[in-house]
Amino acid sequence: MTDLIAFLSTGKGSWAQVSSVISGEDWKKIYLLTNDFGKEKYKPNDKTELIVLDMNLDEEKMRDQIQNALKKKISGDVAVNLISGSGKEHMALLGALTKCGVGIRFVTSSGQGIVEI
Repeated sequence: MTDLIAFLSTGKGSWAQVSSVISGEDWKKIYLLTNDFGKEKYKPNDKTELIVLDMNLDEEKMRDQIQNALKKKISGDVAVNLISGSGKEHMALLGALTKCGVGIRFVTSSGQGIVEI
């Protein structure tokens, strides 16, 4: 089983897409990067950990915030979904994962289940 990492942020309909990815596979652990609004409104399942970020930080500081939150929790390969969030958030996440030294595979949900991109 693989860990899933995704943003739960901006983008019309993106929360539904993230939920579809979450339910589309039996993930080992799910890490959702979000803000205070996401923490208040999203109801995670037992395997899901919400990581609340300061979305007002610049990319470098956000990268460090993500890296510090994930570095002792992830290893090997992780699945990443970027359907939700902004380019700034995605850049920070990819930078953090690179610094953590993990392999990355991009996943999304389709009518037939989870698809690796």
